[in-house]
This record gives sequence, structure tokens and C-alpha cells, in this order.
Amino acid sequence: MSTPPLEQAVREQLERYFDDLGESQPHDMLSMVVQCVERPVLQVALERSNGNQSRAADMLGITRSTLRKKLLAHKLVP
Repeated sequence: MSTPPLEQAVREQLERYFDDLGESQPHDMLSMVVQCVERPVLQVALERSNGNQSRAADMLGITRSTLRKKLLAHKLVP
């Protein structure tokens, strides 16, 4: 079974991240990756829903209030 393209892209970027770190050890890596991935996912969902937060939340499989919290946390809304 082949690796899905998105998963492969993430893996390749993580390998690059570790190469760039050299001998340093990462800290809180999962949180960092979630933050890096979550922001563009939110942006694309909003773009695809023409800014409609209810449709974006549905697209993401989360509630509108959860979406709103994430948008605020990522400073994607005023």
C-alpha cells in the first residue's frame, strides 16, 4: 500500500527539519507540527467556504465555536 501524498509530504518536511536541526534535539514537536498544519487548513477551509464559518466548520468536522476559537488562536479573525 502506498503512502498518501499529504502524509508523504509531511514526512519529507519532518526529515528536512531534523536534518536542519543537526545534533540539536526537538522539543514539543507534535505541538509545533499541529500549529504549522492547522493554520493553512483553517485558511483553505475558509477560502473554500467563501468565508462562511458554519460551512468551513462542517468541512473540517468541528463545531463553529471550535472553529472560532482556532481562528482567534491563529489570529485569522479580528
